[in-house]
Amino acid sequence: MDRMPRALQPALNGWEDTMAKAMFGAGCFWGVEDAFRAVEGVSDVAVGYSGGAIDDPSYEMVCGGNTGHAEVVEVTFEPDAVSYAELLEVLWSIHDATTLNRQGPDMGTQYRSAIYYYDDAQKAEAEASKAAQEAAGRYPGPIVTEISAASPFYRGEEYHQQYFAKRGMANCHVARY
Repeated sequence: MDRMPRALQPALNGWEDTMAKAMFGAGCFWGVEDAFRAVEGVSDVAVGYSGGAIDDPSYEMVCGGNTGHAEVVEVTFEPDAVSYAELLEVLWSIHDATTLNRQGPDMGTQYRSAIYYYDDAQKAEAEASKAAQEAAGRYPGPIVTEISAASPFYRGEEYHQQYFAKRGMANCHVARY
């Protein structure tokens, strides 16, 4: 097995008290990771699983659709360099928040649109951002993005981390809304 449970992982990239984290689901985590890695002020992005009932699930288990987990990214960022609101704007711009349990050709609850907040401030910002997106009429239908308290993040297998970069793909062509 090429991963360890999140609770046993050492701090990555010199995690310091000045850093914050955010967790988002927006379809296949490869493209989502790629988009957030390009944001100035983001120091790390890890792909993994969250929102389900099984401890430390594998990719195969999540893809089976029976764990309740979504493919997500955990974003580590410097709030003085990039705000949570700016990260939310990236999220809204890279996927179709109106499709329930589907992004492009990927279908299933593991591909749901989700914002998992770590505190009340993130919850309030996420809800306000979603309301602003709906009021602006940015999408052709109602937004179905789940906004829920963050549950444990389980880091995905190492071969999923920086998937595009490891294959010499400069960037992912994700939909821009």
